[in-house]
Amino acid sequence: DSPLKAVQMLWVNLIMDTFASLALATEPPTESLLLRKPYGRNKPLISRTMMKNILGHAVYQLTIIFTLLFA
Repeated sequence: DSPLKAVQMLWVNLIMDTFASLALATEPPTESLLLRKPYGRNKPLISRTMMKNILGHAVYQLTIIFTLLFA
């Protein structure tokens, strides 16, 4: 039996997402961000640097999880 009902979980999710979006929305843009040219339509959504970062984090987390599980 779940300690939180579905409606309570939705309410907590709504509140947490609201605070997170407010934190991001109130951050002022930097001057360099305002002056740079927009990306083209054919550019990939995830850049090569972002993909390396994502894969690096995934490998790191899997290493830690497997170490904790099997060590």
